[in-house]
Amino acid sequence: MKVLFLPISIAAGLGAGQLARKVFDFIWTRVDDEEAPHPKYREIDLVKLIPALVIEGAIFRLVKGMTDHGLRRGFARVTGSWPGDERPEAA
Repeated sequence: MKVLFLPISIAAGLGAGQLARKVFDFIWTRVDDEEAPHPKYREIDLVKLIPALVIEGAIFRLVKGMTDHGLRRGFARVTGSWPGDERPEAA
């Protein structure tokens, strides 16, 4: 059953990435009137780049994590099999 989950997970991950990008762009327009800075450019303002990267990373991680967990819950509800570990291993 876990093999069936893999292509679904990949497709959902791509969709979640696109959603995260749109959410970030929406939030950034509330922070600054200009487009968010990208690290690939030589001439950028680090004062804007650092918060842009932090916000983008947090949004991406949140959207991807919630999408993945929700997808796993739905998959388990439909198939009766959880596609992953039940809980983290003890340290």
